Amino acid sequence: MANARQVENIYKKVTLRLIPFLFICYLAAYLDRVNVGFAKLQMLSDLKFSETVYGLGAGIFFIGYFLFEVPSNILLEKIGPRVWISRIMISWGVLSSCMMFVNSETTYYVLRFLLGIAEAGFFPGIILYLTYWYPQDRRGRIVALFMTAIAFSGVLGGPLSGWIMEYFSGMHGLAGWQWLFLLEGLPSVILGVATFLYLDDTIQKAKWLNTEEKAYLQSRLDADAVKKVHMPISKVFTDMRIWLFSGIYFFIVMGLYGIGFWLPNIIKAAGVTDVFHNGLLSSIPYLIAAVAMVLIGKNSDRTNERHWHMIILTLVGAAGFWLSSTYSNNIVIALLGITIAAIGVLSSIALSWSLPTAYLAGPAAAAGIAMINSIGNLSGFVSPFIVGWIKDSTGSLTGGLHFLAISIALGGVLVFSTKRLKPTRTN
Repeated sequence: MANARQVENIYKKVTLRLIPFLFICYLAAYLDRVNVGFAKLQMLSDLKFSETVYGLGAGIFFIGYFLFEVPSNILLEKIGPRVWISRIMISWGVLSSCMMFVNSETTYYVLRFLLGIAEAGFFPGIILYLTYWYPQDRRGRIVALFMTAIAFSGVLGGPLSGWIMEYFSGMHGLAGWQWLFLLEGLPSVILGVATFLYLDDTIQKAKWLNTEEKAYLQSRLDADAVKKVHMPISKVFTDMRIWLFSGIYFFIVMGLYGIGFWLPNIIKAAGVTDVFHNGLLSSIPYLIAAVAMVLIGKNSDRTNERHWHMIILTLVGAAGFWLSSTYSNNIVIALLGITIAAIGVLSSIALSWSLPTAYLAGPAAAAGIAMINSIGNLSGFVSPFIVGWIKDSTGSLTGGLHFLAISIALGGVLVFSTKRLKPTRTN
């Protein structure tokens, strides 16, 4: 039996091996998904796209994502994370770079749809992969640590995207937004190759762990497994708890994509027209949210409490969106509001994965996690389209931000409704 210090050293070893690499991969993935929000600052005027066209194209990514998410995660569970995650990253990196060839509404829609298909399975695959290494009582902080990549994609992505679009604009006859897609897509291809060479599918295949470390890690997972639901994959799709988890994720992620796709426009509407300075200011909410989500995840693990943490965070996120909309012409208060919203949204998303991963095991976990993520990410279609439509109709982002505030608050209502749910044992 390992003592407390030995246990911490074992998990520190695992974390240092896995999380930095997975963090970089997700950073690249999220940049490729939302850099269209920065490209929009130049692309719309160059291609004569309306806000509605932009919102539809930004969101159509999630239709392809939705259709292929569950099959992709089931294949990952069968084939193995190393091969399948590598395939995902290489294909999405190539397609993301191909976004530089957009020249019409049709090519814009088609490439965004294909990009969604290519990336389907990456995030739920990583969430599933982490359950192969960490027991339930460590997942709050670990998922939060991994998901700080979303926050850091904003910290790094804003200034980087702004710099690329300004510095490379006109070089070799290409617009700044074209260079943006090319230069931010290629690293994903390189990371895809690195994934195949670096990751281990399971604890037992990890040559960097000794026999005693492997035995201890596996014993913790085995102890967790007896508490979980083991069910046929087909029953996942009719389990009301999975649908509730999906609804929670849908409404909270609505806020995430509201920030990702519209933050540069919120800052621009407040009077910051320079692309590079817009990028710098865009990094502030993400930087603060990154610190907050790790601290909140650690506290949730320490207290072994998920529900009230998430309920409070969703209300914080809703308040932040409302504050930003009320003072949209004041850059300081608008940015403060979005920062508060980012803390609530990102922290609640990280904690939301502690609920289903405590409930499911085996193939049902692969299908259930993918189903929750695919339904939740349909909000990536709904959010930019509705916010874009409201902005076209009213000439302002205020109504769209109110819509996002209501959405994340509804997520909190659904979290409250799950407090009394108990898993039904199905062997």
